[in-house]
Formats: sequence, C-alpha cells, structure tokens
Amino acid sequence: MEKQIEEKNTEMGNVITRSEEFIQKNQKTLIIILAAIVVVIVAIFGLRKWYFQPREVRAAEEMFAAEQWFGQGDFEKALNGDDTFRGFLGVADNYGCTKAGNLAKYYIGASYLHMGNYDEAARWLKKYHGKDTFTRPLAEMMLGDALIEQGNTQEAISHYKKAASMNDNYLTAPTALFKAGMGYLMLNDNAKALDCFLQVKKNYPESTEWSEIDKYIALAEAGK
Repeated sequence: MEKQIEEKNTEMGNVITRSEEFIQKNQKTLIIILAAIVVVIVAIFGLRKWYFQPREVRAAEEMFAAEQWFGQGDFEKALNGDDTFRGFLGVADNYGCTKAGNLAKYYIGASYLHMGNYDEAARWLKKYHGKDTFTRPLAEMMLGDALIEQGNTQEAISHYKKAASMNDNYLTAPTALFKAGMGYLMLNDNAKALDCFLQVKKNYPESTEWSEIDKYIALAEAGK
C-alpha cells in the first residue's frame, strides 16, 4: 500500500515537473498568447463602448423622425427621409448592425406594404429579425399579407400560423388565425378554415375578430 502511494506521489511529482518545464520552455509563447487574449477583450470592450453604443444613439435619433412620418402616413418620406434626417432605408443601410437598424427593416417592409409594393415588402420583412412581443408576429402577418397579394396563398398561411404561435395574446394571435382561416377559404379548404375560426371563437372572446367569427364559422361549415 505504501509502495503504491509512493509511486503515485512520484508520478504526480513527474507531472508537475513536466508542467513546470513546459511553462519555462514556452514562457514567451504563453505570454504572447495571454497578451493577445487581453488585447481582444479590450478591443471588444472598446468597440462596444466607443463604436457600437454611439451608433445605436445616432440610429435611434434618425429613426425618430422616420417613425413620425410613418405615423402620419407619409410612407415615401418615411422611407427616404429629407435633407436633415435619413429615412428608414438610410438607417437600415448605415446602421444595419444596430437594434434601430434592424427595426428599420420592419418599418421598410410595412411602408412598402402600405404603398402596394408587395415584392419589396416581402423582401424587407424577411430581413427583419426582431424578438419582441409584438413586432415579430406583426412582421410575420404582414409578410403573409404581401404573399397573399402575390398569389402565394399557401406560403402566406404558413406565416399567419407562425405568427399565431409566437405570442398567445388577444391582439395578434386571433388576427393571425383569422387571416389563416381566410387563406384556407381562398384555397377551398373549408375544414382547415373552420378549425382556425373555431380557435378564435373558443380562445379569444375579447378580440375584435370574435364579434363576427360566427359568420365565418357558418361560411366554412356551409362549404364542407
């Protein structure tokens, strides 16, 4: 037993010795590697503080004016801006890596949808990658609207159903389900349309769609 312990101690001592020898032999290389890691960490911190954060602020300032024009229904100006402020297109182009730059893509898609340019609406809405409670499902629904106008009803339905599953609330989910149901009616798939309408009837009595959903339930049942 003592011999085994002695052997283990000897082996451990050899490991420690070899480690010390490795460190001594490669000391300069290890110092260079550690220095490089420190430089990277400092660079990342500096970029975040001195580059990305100021850009976020500038992008948000540019977005404010564009959002005002959007709210007024001046979608052309919201997209292209004026002599003082960039519009959404300028924000997305110049600040694409910022949160505001990403949100600009949502507004660009919405603006083009209002203007009837469904190809551009779909293209920009597909670029938007928001994670908040409402804009993400709204973007999916608007993408569905653009695809419906392009005649891609089946693809549009998939986006409506995706929007409905994203956030189970009475504002976006019942609207998305209703749109999916209407899409199924367009495809003469009354059974699936009925399923969507019944979900609205059962789960969202506080929604605006609920007040007229019986009419669409009857329409889907009549076509089965």
